[in-house]
Amino acid sequence: FSFCCEELKNLGKTSPSLKLLSPEKMVMGLKKVVKKGLIGGMSFARDAGAINWFPGHMAAATRAIRSRLKLTDLVIEVRDARIPLSSANEDLQSQLSAKRRIIALNKKDLANPNILSKWTRHFESKQQDCIAINANSRSSVKKLLDLVELKLKEVIAREPTLLVMVVGVPNVGKSALINSINQIAATRFPVQERLKRATVGPLPGVTQDIAGFKIAHRPSIYVLDSPGVLVPSIPDIETGLKLALSGSVKDSVVGEERIAQYFLAILNTRGTPLHWKYLFEGRNQESHPDCIDKPSYNLKDLRHQRTKQPDSSAIHYVGDMISEVQRSLYTTLSEFDGDTEDENDLECLIEQQFEALQKALKISTKAAEVRLMVSKKFLTLFRTGRLGPFILDDVPESETDPSNSRRVVAL
Repeated sequence: FSFCCEELKNLGKTSPSLKLLSPEKMVMGLKKVVKKGLIGGMSFARDAGAINWFPGHMAAATRAIRSRLKLTDLVIEVRDARIPLSSANEDLQSQLSAKRRIIALNKKDLANPNILSKWTRHFESKQQDCIAINANSRSSVKKLLDLVELKLKEVIAREPTLLVMVVGVPNVGKSALINSINQIAATRFPVQERLKRATVGPLPGVTQDIAGFKIAHRPSIYVLDSPGVLVPSIPDIETGLKLALSGSVKDSVVGEERIAQYFLAILNTRGTPLHWKYLFEGRNQESHPDCIDKPSYNLKDLRHQRTKQPDSSAIHYVGDMISEVQRSLYTTLSEFDGDTEDENDLECLIEQQFEALQKALKISTKAAEVRLMVSKKFLTLFRTGRLGPFILDDVPESETDPSNSRRVVAL
């Protein structure tokens, strides 16, 4: 998509103001700074309202989804497990909740499992079916399809053919999920390859051809082969930054450097690098030459061997780089003696961390656009899970459990 955002062209250069405090104050401090428009070097008007991060033709896509929803018997709403709330479309929630719906929290391998289980319980407490999945795992997708069939059992007697639609905001894994469903469908019904279309009709005497994959028989259940792309709801800048950090908003809209600054602000606020000490120390011990298992060879085995031994040097190189990144952020944060409530002090900390990351990522000082290269590589480490599992959204306070008096902060 060709994203545009006029509000981002005239951004000021200020710094986030955060404090290493209790979880409640961490959350409130981050929200306070975001409201002031200071995160990631961005300056926004307090009462500017919702920001238009997407072009007008996305609204047409939303209208198309509304019409297609009328045909469906069940909706799979795919969300990013790292941002279970921020990756939802609020405008369509009333229409989605009126349908049989399953919220699939995808990319569970990138999310903190302990906090993710709290999120699934939160949705279940709202009488909303929710399941954490990995769209690239066939076994994980099969569990989702089993839940789909279970939810559709109540309408089997009334409808001979049922239709399932996959929707979600950009880059949450809709296409990956549909591809996995297609592979599973092909194994269940080999004739599927020649069956390209299913005839369905929301009203008697009215039929419409829609391309889909058959996943069950008696009744026949089809999953539409093209997902519905929802426009993310971005009521405030913090939600937009979370979407940008997770990859649902194109980097060029916000800028890689600002996104990286926001991520550093989150890490520093939560004190996450302080927990990394034992991770990179353990990895360094494992990568020591004396600790590496060297393969033993037998002349007979060598004679018949046709495949090369895996090149461990590349694996150790990546591991060492991750260790250096974690070490650099741990060192800069643990040795920081400034006042994190002071904007200038925190600006100095983030500047120090950018310099430390440049060395850890082995980016030459002579390279053009050094900070951009640092930001891109740093964001890639987060988005691929190399820095560990994260959840950026906080679990809302329980409305029924009075003992739950604080928000959960996910590291």
